[in-house]
Amino acid sequence: MSNYLNYKGYTGSVEFSEEDAVFHGKVVGIQSLISFEGDSVASTTEYFHSAVDEYLDFYEQNDKQPQ
Repeated sequence: MSNYLNYKGYTGSVEFSEEDAVFHGKVVGIQSLISFEGDSVASTTEYFHSAVDEYLDFYEQNDKQPQ
């Protein structure tokens, strides 16, 4: 079992909160703070992908390189 997700060269760390019954995580290895969560493996993966896509779209729209 892995506690990491990978997408488009980005890695997200994932933890499970039994108290809240949700998975939550953040993208690691970048200067920005990008977090995501979901109530299942599928939804957590989907939200991680969306978070990375939004991060990349932001930098593309502003003609900057992701940090």
